[in-house]
Amino acid sequence: MRYLDKINGPADLRGLKITQLNALAAEMRDFLVRSVSKTGGHLASNLGVVEIAIALHFCLNSPMDKIVWDVGHQCYPHKILTGRRDKFETLRQLDGLSGFIKSDESPHDAFDVGHSSTSLSVAHGMAVSRDLLGQNHKVVAVVGDGAITSGLALEGMNNIGRSPADLLVVLNDNNMSISENVGALSGYLDGIRTSPSYIGAKRGVQSFLEGVPAIGKLAEKTIHNTKTKLKYLLQTGILFEELGFKYYGPIDGHNLAQVIEVLKNIQQVGGPVLLHVVTQKGKGYAPAERESARFHGVEPFDVKTGKPLNAAKKTTFTDNFGKKMVEIGMQDERVVAITAAMPAGTGLTGFAKGFPKRFFDVAIAEGHAVTFAASMAKSGLRPVVAIYSTFLQRAYDQVIHDVCIQNLPVVFALDRAGIVPGDGETHQGIFDISYLSHMPNMTVLAPRNGAELSAMMDFAIELNAPVAIRYPKDADSELYADALATLRFGEWEILEKGENVAIIALGAMVDKGAKVAQRLGATLINPRFANNLKDDQIEELANYTHIFTMEENVLQGGFGQYFATRLKVLGVTAPKVYHFAITGGFPPQGTRQEIFNKLELDGDSMYKKCLEIVQGG
Repeated sequence: MRYLDKINGPADLRGLKITQLNALAAEMRDFLVRSVSKTGGHLASNLGVVEIAIALHFCLNSPMDKIVWDVGHQCYPHKILTGRRDKFETLRQLDGLSGFIKSDESPHDAFDVGHSSTSLSVAHGMAVSRDLLGQNHKVVAVVGDGAITSGLALEGMNNIGRSPADLLVVLNDNNMSISENVGALSGYLDGIRTSPSYIGAKRGVQSFLEGVPAIGKLAEKTIHNTKTKLKYLLQTGILFEELGFKYYGPIDGHNLAQVIEVLKNIQQVGGPVLLHVVTQKGKGYAPAERESARFHGVEPFDVKTGKPLNAAKKTTFTDNFGKKMVEIGMQDERVVAITAAMPAGTGLTGFAKGFPKRFFDVAIAEGHAVTFAASMAKSGLRPVVAIYSTFLQRAYDQVIHDVCIQNLPVVFALDRAGIVPGDGETHQGIFDISYLSHMPNMTVLAPRNGAELSAMMDFAIELNAPVAIRYPKDADSELYADALATLRFGEWEILEKGENVAIIALGAMVDKGAKVAQRLGATLINPRFANNLKDDQIEELANYTHIFTMEENVLQGGFGQYFATRLKVLGVTAPKVYHFAITGGFPPQGTRQEIFNKLELDGDSMYKKCLEIVQGG
């Protein structure tokens, strides 16, 4: 009998025994592997939290009780248990099930989340709101050991610790292993400390001591000091205790009976509580257990072997960046590489292997990464900060204050710029031109292919000023592969020469712009620079009747508006200027091509619009 088929909501769990729940966990892992093998998505971390999700929904009453999941990397089991099992074939597809937590998808999704480390602040806000509104429900935040290193998570923890609000934080530690001796002793102590009899006795002793004149406070303080010293000797969670949490753990996150027992008992403890649960990434699927980093986020794969189905994968912009970093690292000892918990995703694994002393993974701490890089640049090094476009948004202030004001030579390699497939609204890299190009001293570039990315890296290292290079999660382009012009500051290249109409397509939009330019007989320009273009070449466009700009960025503050402003400032008013950019809100999830089609930024849609405008005068 398959238990999974009968779980249509959390209430269906509560009639099952522990043996049945363990069988359900095994079925869920099999379901996750088979589903994600077809759609792609985050796998290793989700396999690790199956028991946590079952235990939470077994012990709590969602959606009345609020479960706040940090990021979406670990939310798939939660979605399975809350009535969305039948939609998993649409996971991360256009108009399908989101790979992250989305409150408009289910009432069980308490708060939208895409970036990490928000759960503590969110849960604290919910707990305080509950108390102010006189409500009576539980609030739980589930946060990973990687996410808790973030500044935002630490800020949340600092404030939760001094709050009287009842709030449980489940720390999903999938990196540490439990030592048998410490783990067994800790589990025994936690079993006692979370039992109803212990909690009642503790309250009784405190009440009695407070009632004894003169010596009561002194006795209570002495007992507390003795207990504190004992905790220092026996517990690993004293840091959390010092921050104001009652700490329990670590416990085995795959021992479902233990997790459920502790969760039941711990609900009687008031104030901020932290439960330390140790899990294994990729649990239950051997390829993911062996290579948890590769199975963090995967494309469709063969279940038997774990190997990608698309074996003949094309070279990507990320691949070219990684190769270039190794080349630069060999040539220039000043070059160091910095990333925020994404060495593989940003293509830096080769650099890390070749130059381990010059590679720095600062964990999920983008603000620190930028200031750390600024200090290195000030000291004479040439730091390259490789961060996804959407994640650099978290370090906006540091880019301005610590890099641009001092005009320091930090190179930002912005992967996943523009439309990002699969991950949806929170991961679209569509704002970087807008939030970077207006910063004084910052130069923003966008390559049309890998060869141009390589040239831009050389240019950026030598510029002695802040540079950001943005490129998409996409295969390298072979169009105009032999037409690469010498890269000079502020200069564009002309790829097609036509009359009357000019297409200015930035970065990866060159391929789509080429389809339009060739059908219109138009000039095709690859600006390469999203800002700081030379005025004299802009003035050369005065004889054109129509100019169309194309970019993978929002319209507001993007390349098109920058270009139109420069035309106006220079007095070039003859051409009619139109912009193809992202408008109408946050782009949805789907493949890059599906999203371009939906936004009418594909080659055919733009050609039809351009033709209509040109023919209309």
